[in-house]
Amino acid sequence: MSEFTQAKSKAIIDEVSKVVVGQYEFIEQMVVVLLTGGHVLIEGVPGLAKTLAAKVMSRTIKADFKRVQFTPDLMPADITGTKVFDAKDGNFYLKKGPLFTNIILADEINRTPPKTQAALLEAMEEKGITIDGETHKLAEPFMVVATQNPVEYEGTYPLPEAQLDRFMMKIVVDYIPQKFENILLEKVNSGFSSSNLEAVEINPVCDYEDILRCREEISKVEVNSGVINYITSLIRATRNSPSLILGASPRASVAILLAAKTFAAMQGRGFVTPEDVKDMALPILRHRVILKPEVGIDGLKNDDVIKNILNKVEVPR
Repeated sequence: MSEFTQAKSKAIIDEVSKVVVGQYEFIEQMVVVLLTGGHVLIEGVPGLAKTLAAKVMSRTIKADFKRVQFTPDLMPADITGTKVFDAKDGNFYLKKGPLFTNIILADEINRTPPKTQAALLEAMEEKGITIDGETHKLAEPFMVVATQNPVEYEGTYPLPEAQLDRFMMKIVVDYIPQKFENILLEKVNSGFSSSNLEAVEINPVCDYEDILRCREEISKVEVNSGVINYITSLIRATRNSPSLILGASPRASVAILLAAKTFAAMQGRGFVTPEDVKDMALPILRHRVILKPEVGIDGLKNDDVIKNILNKVEVPR
């Protein structure tokens, strides 16, 4: 059983939900990525509390948080830091960039050139930064929360497949239902402001030691051979799909396995079910497959093709 992980994940979700209203699944998936040790790409129009969710989650786990607005003129040194000469003692010292944090929000990541995206990629993959030939390890936990706007494409640099594959999940955030928007407006009418989080009681419910304990529990979650075969069958189906140019890589198989174990532990279970795999498959696969142009013209999207695969591949008993 995974009572500790279940309790801690619920506490984080409950605290973030105090501020981010009506986005339970979005918050839950972010917590899955956090506990698994991955990175997340969030897509949604402005104003859907993407930045707010990351900021509040960092508070709940007692983690440092930094936000960088990615722009076309942003250079790699602007996020990694650089060596600066100190005239007083005649030595160079490292002036650390915003990547030296626990949770970094890379806002509108597709607005910055490939060179800066590549600097972020090294930090994501190696959990370290190389400056002037010297590698600096990043503090744990380290999580990149990147956002992109699905509407504006002018002046953007689409993320290459190699970098997209480094994100454990791509979460698509949509408008909240009207009943939740009513609750949000009532909160604002009562004085709530997202720029004044001190006024809202956001309680730190977890620290890095707790996250390590959760990860220890997650590592013990059992996955039988039938579920493993189900994961690889789903991945193979993406590679053989007539609707796709590019299917999912083995990194996607690993991501589904690890995320399903985390999700099972968050439910208090010590074993993974095929339903856990199904719940994790869409956000893990949607950014890792490429549609054939003629399929896109017909109006189908990545999500449609993946849902179709999930419906077709036989679920183990």
